[in-house]
Amino acid sequence: MTSFIRSLAILAALALLVFTLPLTAANGGLVRIIQTNSAGDSVHIIDAATNKVIAEIPGIERAHGAAASPDGSLMWISNEADNTVDVIDSKTMKVTKKIPLSGHPNNLAITPDGRKLYVAIAQAPGAVDVIDAAKQTRAKTISVHGGVHNTYVTPDGKYAVAGMIGARNITVIDTKTDMPVWAHYFDLGVRPIAFDRKPDGSTAHAFAQLTDFNGFAVLDFDTRKEVARIKYPDVDKKTPGHGGNTSHGIAVTPDNKTLVANSSINSVVYIYSLPDLKLTGQIPVGHSPNWITLTPDGKYAYVSLAGANSVSVIDIKAAKQVTEIKTGGQVPKRNATIVMSQ
Repeated sequence: MTSFIRSLAILAALALLVFTLPLTAANGGLVRIIQTNSAGDSVHIIDAATNKVIAEIPGIERAHGAAASPDGSLMWISNEADNTVDVIDSKTMKVTKKIPLSGHPNNLAITPDGRKLYVAIAQAPGAVDVIDAAKQTRAKTISVHGGVHNTYVTPDGKYAVAGMIGARNITVIDTKTDMPVWAHYFDLGVRPIAFDRKPDGSTAHAFAQLTDFNGFAVLDFDTRKEVARIKYPDVDKKTPGHGGNTSHGIAVTPDNKTLVANSSINSVVYIYSLPDLKLTGQIPVGHSPNWITLTPDGKYAYVSLAGANSVSVIDIKAAKQVTEIKTGGQVPKRNATIVMSQ
């Protein structure tokens, strides 16, 4: 009987853990979603426990990209109106500094150790600005071929990846030297990118969405060659006047088993298993899904709906929408996840 009671206690504890994981990260921090507004002048913060907007940070006009420090102390927003990276204290929810950039920015990404940010400079001739996170200053500007739309850092932190729309290439930058090491050219402009990992943690593939292609390309990171191009299933009705490119928003879950991607023109979120890229779910959502960020446990995807001024919350395993959050912002696009201390 004692063994039976102990088993019940363990099961109860596991059930409680499963229930609370979407609310807090493994380190006990509070999970928040940073939602920018590309046509507004503020950034909204969503509580992943309640799926409610709990804060609005004013004074950031045409916010583009968002990133968070690994310790949750700071948020970083690329500001298209001021050509700056705006630094936000996550406790006070106030802008504490504006870091001048070399030109007009688009997206940005932070290294896993939180030491550097890589900012896409879309303004011709194009570049990647490197921000020293500790000093909160621009440390370097890296020349690349073309105006940069999105920047990413690979999961192992070894490379920053810059994607260009007009020049139709990705440029891979060594984060130790901050020097470009190789590039790959596509036949179409490069939009959002996600990465999966090999067993040793190094990058296996880049999944790149491309201009006017309703799907994504698969680039082998070792051979530097495109090995597949996945087209989304056709739908009966396309979204008229969708906000953004045909396919815009892609992410890989932390367990490396699932890829979540959306189609702005289909207004559908697609779920694929990895590494076989088998389609396992498709979820209709509101007008013009544009960007995807995941909770740290990989259970939920937060998808900005640029044409609906809202955010869709997707249960990835169940392949269904849990709720849609009206943010109050204008044309929400890029978003990011932050884990804040309690």
